[in-house]
Amino acid sequence: MATLPVIRRRMDGRLKNLLVSDILIRFCEQIPYVFVVIWCMNEANMSAGQFGILTAIEMTVAALIYILVARFSDRTERKPFVAIAFFFFTLFPVLLFFIKSWAMLMIAFIVRGLKEFGEPTRKAMIVELSSPQAQACTVGVYYFTRDFAIAFAAFLGGWLWHVSPALNLWAAAGFGVIGTVMFMIFGKGTKS
Repeated sequence: MATLPVIRRRMDGRLKNLLVSDILIRFCEQIPYVFVVIWCMNEANMSAGQFGILTAIEMTVAALIYILVARFSDRTERKPFVAIAFFFFTLFPVLLFFIKSWAMLMIAFIVRGLKEFGEPTRKAMIVELSSPQAQACTVGVYYFTRDFAIAFAAFLGGWLWHVSPALNLWAAAGFGVIGTVMFMIFGKGTKS
């Protein structure tokens, strides 16, 4: 049975490119993740109940987009779906920084839900780009590597928030821009 480093070394180059971009995008998501509620309540003067409504909006959009997009992504090139999702990940902290009104926050949380636009497609790509002889192991190594790497985003996010809440959001957006651009330049899609 192949070990974790062996499987990682044998990964398809396209899967490695997706993994690096995915890690950067998850840094974008995780750096401000636990602080979003604090930002909304302190900076935008939202109540806990209003934040709950915003989260419900996000989850509803995410569920609907999963159903709609998965069907289309099975019929065409997959890369654009993932790139669009990465764009939505990147856009959310920027919107959050500038938006203070209730109506505009609803738009920001719709965008946050739209980040699921490419999730079914990205997951399909991971499976398709995995070695047929070690598909489950390759998928496991992909997620282990990604999740281990992004565990450090929480530490970075806490430190950045301590320095400045605005810096936290802009750093997150910076990781998102780098991850999105890297995927658009180096990432390769798959056809269904």
